[in-house]
Amino acid sequence: MTTVTDPPARSAGHQRPITMAILAMGGEGGGVLSDWTVALAEANGYFAQSTSVPGVAQRTGATVYYAELFPKQVGVAHQPEPVLSTMPTPGELDIVVASELMEAGRAVQRGFSTPDRTTLIASTSRTYAMPERTAMGDGRVDSAGLIEAAIGASKRFIRGDFARMAEDTGSVISAVLFGALAGAGVLPFTREQFEEAIRSGGKGVEPSLRAFAEGYRIAAAPPRPVTDISIGTRPADLPDEGPDPADIARAISDSASLVGIKLQPQARRIADSFPAQARFMLVNGIKRTAEYQDVAYADEYLDRLSLIADLEAHGDGSNRLTAEAARFTALWMTYEDTIRVAFHKTRRRRFDRVGKEARVDGAQVMQVREFLHPQVEEISDTLPTALGRWLLNSSVMKALIHKATHKGIKIQTTSVGGFTVLYLLARLRPIRRRSLRFGLEQQRIDAWLGLARSHAPQNYDLAYEIVLCQQVVKGYGETHANGMRNFTDLMGVLPLISGDPTAAARLRNLRAAALADETGQQLQAALSAASMTAS
Repeated sequence: MTTVTDPPARSAGHQRPITMAILAMGGEGGGVLSDWTVALAEANGYFAQSTSVPGVAQRTGATVYYAELFPKQVGVAHQPEPVLSTMPTPGELDIVVASELMEAGRAVQRGFSTPDRTTLIASTSRTYAMPERTAMGDGRVDSAGLIEAAIGASKRFIRGDFARMAEDTGSVISAVLFGALAGAGVLPFTREQFEEAIRSGGKGVEPSLRAFAEGYRIAAAPPRPVTDISIGTRPADLPDEGPDPADIARAISDSASLVGIKLQPQARRIADSFPAQARFMLVNGIKRTAEYQDVAYADEYLDRLSLIADLEAHGDGSNRLTAEAARFTALWMTYEDTIRVAFHKTRRRRFDRVGKEARVDGAQVMQVREFLHPQVEEISDTLPTALGRWLLNSSVMKALIHKATHKGIKIQTTSVGGFTVLYLLARLRPIRRRSLRFGLEQQRIDAWLGLARSHAPQNYDLAYEIVLCQQVVKGYGETHANGMRNFTDLMGVLPLISGDPTAAARLRNLRAAALADETGQQLQAALSAASMTAS
């Protein structure tokens, strides 16, 4: 038997409605969850009303659904309908449901969830907001901090990875959240009545009921300790011990046979010649570089890293220089270009993923349209070096390309013509080595690692900070240009500070300034101060 609560406290001659807000992003079924709640209430002797306020976009602002439930008087035939509010009022909400952890944080920030009244139900899954994704550095909001804030701002906080449960049951997160709402016992209805609301919808009933059961199980469990702010096990960025050498070749064989590429020799080289702390990054690095270009490129990756690993004798035993160089060298060697973009857009797994997310069945036809905005630099970078330089210096060709592309290009990847264009572009991978940008990037990578190697014997910490400076190089177009400018400025200041015992800390502070804003203004201010101090 499901335990249910009475409606909110009533005083003499007065009864208030049950108030509930649902915060969900586009496509997560917030409207369905609201509809189920209204149907549940109306089928079981309650007046119910729901409204919604859409956000700016699917991730920059979630839609807020608001529902109020008011009990009908038993035995009264013509009870007048109550006047219910259409907007949530901070401090007056009994229940808040959030489809994602950041949305729970937004609810707390807006005062929707309060410790004296609110039961907060939220998924601990994350869909990163645009400011988190576009930040020059690591702009991710700390999930543990969000959970701690939600615990402090709610009477009870029910949480779990509801998005994963929805995926595992082949349903949507709204069904899991509806189950958690039932299991929380904050509405005066039984589990059977909740399930009947799902059945009455008539669509995806069985998967929804499976998902409902998972959410119910989490919410009906004993309350978690207030001190428990865990969100699941996360691997450390730099594990103290890498994969067991005996397991590396097997892991490569099982999971890294990328489009027919075999990497067992490279795996054995990692196991035999590199420190344990760096093996995790190195294994992923050879997989990434081989997929990007070929096996020979993975060998070049390991050749570069072996020169770094030879310098660990000057370190503190953590092998952090090799581990971080393995990470950032792999990222730089697999820079984004038109060939890589076309490759990923034409992979079978991408179409499978899109179809799964859109829930396309066998009787439906799926169309995928790409919105591309190529610039002359992106086109010239893909061409052979001499031809690319000519294109960059030709005002006539630059004008023609701008005229053809400045409004963007639409390509339907699921059509024969559109797929063929991108497929052929992706097959230019063998000639990438002769492209203008490939040669330029290899020179930059070697110069960067050369600086780290030259400083490691005298100042291991400074070499480590030099490796980390690759963080500022990211993105494409103007973002990439700004990052390269900042990176060049950081490397340019090394002769001024390398003799300073605090050089590593100074470079770390300069890198933080470079990551603080995309324009580079804070870096320029910090560089000016560094130059004056050094002089």
